[in-house]
Amino acid sequence: MGIWILNGLVADGTGKPDKRHVFVDKGKIAAIVAPEAAPLSTDGHEVIDAAGKLVAPGFIDMHVHLREPGYEHKETIATGSLSAAAGGFTTIACMPNTKPPIDSPEVLDYVYAKAKEAGKARVLSYACITRGQAGEALTDFEALKAHGAIGFTDDGVGVQSARRMKEAMKRAAELGLPIVAHCEDDTLIEGACVTKGAFAEKHGLKGIPNEAEAIHVGRDILLAEATGVHYHVCHVSTEQSVRLIRLGKACGVRVTAEVCPHHLLLSDEDIPGPDANWKMNPPLRSRRDVEAVIEGLEDGTIDMIVTDHAPHSAEEKARGMQAAPFGIVGFETAFPLLYTKFVKTGRWTLEFLIDKMTRKPADVFGLPWGRLSAGSDADLVIIDLEKERLVDPSRFYGKSRNTPFAGWRLAGWPELTMVAGSIVWREN
Repeated sequence: MGIWILNGLVADGTGKPDKRHVFVDKGKIAAIVAPEAAPLSTDGHEVIDAAGKLVAPGFIDMHVHLREPGYEHKETIATGSLSAAAGGFTTIACMPNTKPPIDSPEVLDYVYAKAKEAGKARVLSYACITRGQAGEALTDFEALKAHGAIGFTDDGVGVQSARRMKEAMKRAAELGLPIVAHCEDDTLIEGACVTKGAFAEKHGLKGIPNEAEAIHVGRDILLAEATGVHYHVCHVSTEQSVRLIRLGKACGVRVTAEVCPHHLLLSDEDIPGPDANWKMNPPLRSRRDVEAVIEGLEDGTIDMIVTDHAPHSAEEKARGMQAAPFGIVGFETAFPLLYTKFVKTGRWTLEFLIDKMTRKPADVFGLPWGRLSAGSDADLVIIDLEKERLVDPSRFYGKSRNTPFAGWRLAGWPELTMVAGSIVWREN
């Protein structure tokens, strides 16, 4: 038995969504047909009426934290992938800063086994650049690639040694895998928890300067030029970083980059007070930085949108701005936030937003998903673009509730998510 999705506005990644019928069979998109085509035979198949709703490729998130192993009180691979599905994400790539970290084939195998057991999303995994993310000895890149690592990163901390990073880039380039970098110079951030600026001064907090990020971006672009590696910059947040990435691309360096919804939407001026649900790393920057990263995404300097989904327990976030861990959850609000704030206001087209959440990440990382076309894997999401509701963290499918967007009224909520032709989530 197949599935007919009828009368949806189908976004195939090539242009404006058009009204189409989609037939899913044996895990694939078997056909996409115009409504005015010959009468359809739906006998024996499940029928989903998607009239007036968007049918898009499943979103791809190349930067997430699933916390397992070691931090299951925050999130598990099962709850995180379910939360991803509820946000319309069908492919997610988890970061290796777990406990133990994903720095060995054994831990990597564990992650993939848990993801297969959960069965809610395609879970990919990075592996650590250095053992224990300590910034010293490199991991066994060859063995980790053989066990399914899609790239190498010490996300959560920056690799402080230029010599170590260059060595890592050389080895990654030989294996044809990317180096994915959390860019942060530790000598400039000790004890800091928010960006350097008016909010930090008002609340007596040490600030993280923009150059702490940009110094590593510039250094690593030069190292990438020297080694030929695919170098990917995590969660870009500063005007200076955008400028350096733009220059690197103009010079032919193989550099790509990502940005998170919160860095596109919020500045440090929006933080209402010392509430750690507004604490993330990189921190919320100035309004000038926000506009710079938006423009960077629009002109292609920044390639894709990711969530940096980073769950923490309520008890951890209650420790206050200084002591609480960095990070916010992101799966279930990403599309509604960006659709409401950029598409409905007319700054972006719907096609642009979908492209940055599907085709672009797929192309950058060489993934076979991110499109809806006959013969492709049936990874898709159905979204009600007109539905509006408040962000209610108590409704999240993930374990954690740490978001600064509680109470925001947003439109464009997913209703159904499908992976390889199987419905993995459907709104109750």
